[in-house]
Amino acid sequence: MSGVLADEGTVRFEDAAEASALYGKGYFGTPESGGALALDRYESVYLAEMSRIAVVSAAGRTVEWPEIFRRAVRHDRGFPVRYLVYRDLRQRGYVVRASPPPVDFAVLPRGGTLHKTPSRYWVEVLSERAPFDLAHLFDLAARAQTAKKALLLGLVDEESDLTYYRVRRPSPTGALPPRPLPQPTDGWLSEDRVTVHDPAAVEALGRELAYGSRVGDRLELSLIEAAYLASSGQLTLRDAPSGRAIPLERIERRARKLDPRFTERLAAYRDLRGRHLVVKTGFKYGAHFRAYPRNPANAHARYLIQAVPTDHVAPWPEVAGGVRVAQGVRKEFLVAGVAADASVRFLALERIRP
Repeated sequence: MSGVLADEGTVRFEDAAEASALYGKGYFGTPESGGALALDRYESVYLAEMSRIAVVSAAGRTVEWPEIFRRAVRHDRGFPVRYLVYRDLRQRGYVVRASPPPVDFAVLPRGGTLHKTPSRYWVEVLSERAPFDLAHLFDLAARAQTAKKALLLGLVDEESDLTYYRVRRPSPTGALPPRPLPQPTDGWLSEDRVTVHDPAAVEALGRELAYGSRVGDRLELSLIEAAYLASSGQLTLRDAPSGRAIPLERIERRARKLDPRFTERLAAYRDLRGRHLVVKTGFKYGAHFRAYPRNPANAHARYLIQAVPTDHVAPWPEVAGGVRVAQGVRKEFLVAGVAADASVRFLALERIRP
């Protein structure tokens, strides 16, 4: 089959028989009146690379694959990265179509029929050097959910290897509802932790509600746990050396000096506890939190969570590492986006093979 190459890197087939045969084997191109077929840049470069079409110039000169590729790049600087994802998905047996915004490609399920079978995936292509933009991903995930599509990110590294991430908006929930203490107990602040000594409170908070860590006969709480319990009236904070009561604002100021992300972490912690989850530090996994659906004595952690502002921007390698660790220990990786009003939204990222 021979098609004519346009300046912008697209190819057009005028012969109706050739056009029909090409379209019928993989739904390549867009049929036009009179039986012609127009291929976009991705289709043109792919089919030429796979030696499924021959391409000539308007003057009838044979055009080799490198020239077709260069023309596509000349008119679209981001083409090489997106083409790698297009090529990979086609090689995996998917029908892939260039998509209007907000994403790069729409992908049919295997065996699907164009214009009859709804697309299964929306695919956004990114270089590993592109930023992880949380606000943008929240927007894409919301649009994909409304359109009933699975959102995939195709990440291309500097060696042209591909990693796919599924992105969605989860609603994490647990089964351990909060049960307030019948009366407040004292928490003694020293440096970056708070201790509880009352035996009844240690038992209720430590064993039944899974706060803190039991060390001998005492319960040690993190500053986040202490601030959460104090804000709900269950804990009276006292300075360990002097015994004086400490206002909640003071412990929060101290915590913010020790942890620049304390405000976001506290908001995420409060939201997760409100969802009946048990929340513990995720330090051992390089995350802010790990969250359990039930008491950790009877369940494994289900989530690893990073708490950040909703406008958070970071290098992708940082995020990729977090996802890889979470899946390596069989947990879901969640980003908790905290708004200025302390409301929290969650984004789940999962590495997959489409």
